[in-house]
Amino acid sequence: MSVNSEEKKFYALNMFDVVDLEKYLAYFSRLPEAAPQYGGRMVAFGRFRDNVAGDLAPRQVLFLVEWESEEAFNRFRDDPELADLHPLRESGTASYIWQTFDGSDMSDPTHVSLDDVLAVLKP
Repeated sequence: MSVNSEEKKFYALNMFDVVDLEKYLAYFSRLPEAAPQYGGRMVAFGRFRDNVAGDLAPRQVLFLVEWESEEAFNRFRDDPELADLHPLRESGTASYIWQTFDGSDMSDPTHVSLDDVLAVLKP
């Protein structure tokens, strides 16, 4: 079975170090209400454990959010009504990496075909 275009996902990967816990908690405490209003679903939140491979400097925290679309993500990021929210994230963290990815939901890998995998791997 192949993933159709309606099942394609848009993910935002955040990796960072916490420098001001109070500010970051003020940001994070608003996300469960704010993100879904813009089509976001918090998928994973975790603490760094080990650098198994690669040359990227480790960050303390990983946070993965699934968005309905790139447009939904951009609305969340750019909405003036959230102008007071994003500075809390920015001033509460350091070494911040925020990258976006197109992908497929892999919670049931039987619904992902080899063609779906090749579509991600091809430039």
